[in-house]
Amino acid sequence: MKMIKTMVMLAAFAMAAPISAETTEDAPTTPVDTPVDAPAVPATAEEIASGVCAGCHNADGNSVIPMNPILANQHAEYITKQLMDFKANGDEPPKRNSPVMSAMVAALSPEDMKELGAYYAKQKNIPSQIPANKKLVETGKILYHGGHLKDAIPACASCHGPTGAGIPPLYPAIAGQHAEYIVMQLEQFNKGERGGAHNNVMQQVISRMNAREKNAVSVYISTMH
Repeated sequence: MKMIKTMVMLAAFAMAAPISAETTEDAPTTPVDTPVDAPAVPATAEEIASGVCAGCHNADGNSVIPMNPILANQHAEYITKQLMDFKANGDEPPKRNSPVMSAMVAALSPEDMKELGAYYAKQKNIPSQIPANKKLVETGKILYHGGHLKDAIPACASCHGPTGAGIPPLYPAIAGQHAEYIVMQLEQFNKGERGGAHNNVMQQVISRMNAREKNAVSVYISTMH
């Protein structure tokens, strides 16, 4: 009896198999590379800032990492120009050398960069919270506002303003910026490693400053609120 039951089940399976095969062969197939009709929605500046930029600068541009600049409330035109300088143009290398930033801006269009500049310009600035050495602050304050006549060092205020607000679009706002970041940029100007507009002017100024003066003026700038 068990043998008969087993034979009936095998026969049923054999009859069903061809039907299943025919159904599979007759079913229409969808090509793997079928294009998607709906175009991708471009990311907004806020989405780019929150996704691509937030890791180093925070979503609102108030970086808490001393070596990364605070972007909040920076002049829109200045930010846009820096983003463009980080991006390679065809066979030409970027004007500003930073493999990290060049990778970040590689997929950004000129319109994306313009919108990012406008986005960060609207954000409220939170000045650097890194404790400052009082003696360096005093020395830096003198250099920033009065320069050093003996060494032909002009006052920083002549280009960046007495309050560090800058002069858009050429000169950035620097009040409250991280001292460590400023020192890094001054060194890059000094060595000719930072390109872009007015790099020659900055290089001439910085070449006349010693290490203590660079550090002092950077620390003072970080305390300007």
